[in-house]
This record gives sequence, C-alpha cells and structure tokens, in this order.
Amino acid sequence: MHATADMRPIDRWFASYSGDHRNAINQRIHVVAVPAILWSVIALLWCIPVPPGGWFKPGIFAALAMVAASAYYVRASRVLGFGMLAVFFAMSVLTWWLHATYGTRTLLTLAIAVFVVAWIAQFVGHKIEGRKPSFLTDLTYLLIGPAWVLAKGLRKLGIAW
Repeated sequence: MHATADMRPIDRWFASYSGDHRNAINQRIHVVAVPAILWSVIALLWCIPVPPGGWFKPGIFAALAMVAASAYYVRASRVLGFGMLAVFFAMSVLTWWLHATYGTRTLLTLAIAVFVVAWIAQFVGHKIEGRKPSFLTDLTYLLIGPAWVLAKGLRKLGIAW
C-alpha cells in the first residue's frame, strides 16, 4: 500500500511503516518483539516507586501512559483504539499478577531482560531487512508499531479497522 492524500493518517503511517518491514522474517520478528517491548515498557513504568500509603498505587505511571496512548489510538481508529485498550488491559493484568506474585525487583529484572532481548531481535530483523528501524526517522513509529501488529492480527481475523 502506498500512502495517498485521501487516506486516513493511520493508514499513511501504516503504509510507511510497512515499507520498512517488507521481509517476512522481519515481520515475524516484529509480531513477537513489538508486543514484548510494549509489555516491558508497561512493566518498567509499573516499577516506578510510589509513596507508601498515598493515593497512588504501583502501576499508576503505567496506567497514565496507557491512557495517553489509548487516546492516540482511539483518535486514529476506534477499532484499533479499543483493540489496543484490550491489549493494555491484558498486559496490565499480567503485570499486576507478576508484581503481586514476585515483587518489584523480579518484575523489574524480567522487564529489563525482555526489553533488551526484544530490541536485539528487532535490530537483527532490520539487519535482515536491510532497512533502518522506522522510529529512527520519527519517534511516532514507537506508537505505530504496536497498532501495526494489532492491525495485522485483525486483518487475519477478517476484522476491518
């Protein structure tokens, strides 16, 4: 798909992002690594300390980031926006459980490990692709990547977004 003036902004973002992700191996790597990076960022934000006994609970900074990102996604496409809300909810439940079960230190260690390994995988994929990662041209692509992966999944399910 080539970007055209009559396309929605999200479609233009996806067309550009897809141009940097043509190789099937790189696409498969991204389908695994992008959600892993997204989860690891949520988990890292979850680990930011909050004052004891206050209004804020662990995960508040992750929640605020997810609300902000959700607003972006819903404006881009309602279907993608609500899909990303579902993804955020699932990742939050997982992160809450890991935090409650294993504590902040283990969650932090796991999040850092996943973050590093997933980014290494991304750069390996781009080496195979022969193209630089999209976010090096515009940081907005850090938000586009997760929605692009979701859109690929929705397309396979026959759901228009």
